[in-house]
Amino acid sequence: MRSLYKIALFAGVAMLTACRDTKEPNIQYMPNMQEPVGYETYQESDAFRRGGSEAQLPPDHTVKRGFIPYDIPNSPEGYTASKSVTAVPADFTKYDEAKATELYTIYCAVCHGDKGDGKGILVQKEKFLGVPSYKDREVSVGSVFHVQTYGLNSMGSYANQLSQQERWMVAQYVMKLKSGL
Repeated sequence: MRSLYKIALFAGVAMLTACRDTKEPNIQYMPNMQEPVGYETYQESDAFRRGGSEAQLPPDHTVKRGFIPYDIPNSPEGYTASKSVTAVPADFTKYDEAKATELYTIYCAVCHGDKGDGKGILVQKEKFLGVPSYKDREVSVGSVFHVQTYGLNSMGSYANQLSQQERWMVAQYVMKLKSGL
């Protein structure tokens, strides 16, 4: 019985060491799955035939699905024309009061104040001066949307932070604040 254990032990050790070749590494099946390549976010890529980032740009004259173009240009004449827009376009009539209040508080109240009186926390600490009250300005829903989209004077654009729907909601909320002042 002892010899049977010795034979089994010898066979087990032989099996474990027989498949190992220290002179040549083992063959890997799909090595890129075993050891993935790390990519940086904005690095050049040869994934596209033309190379670089221009291959990732959308084709000319295309519009993103769900995007509705805003045709008023970013100019003084465009701002004046935006004042004639007094109603929200039909595609953006969904208005959520709680969401509009939240967005206004996050993005606008810091400068314009919670009531739209131009006395936000940054104005009180004199970081920005000359922020107007909404009641002192001739604004419409369209002009508020226009300023949020393109920016005006020292106020920058919020087109990257807020979607079109959210900007129209904030514009409606500003008009509500203006009527309450």
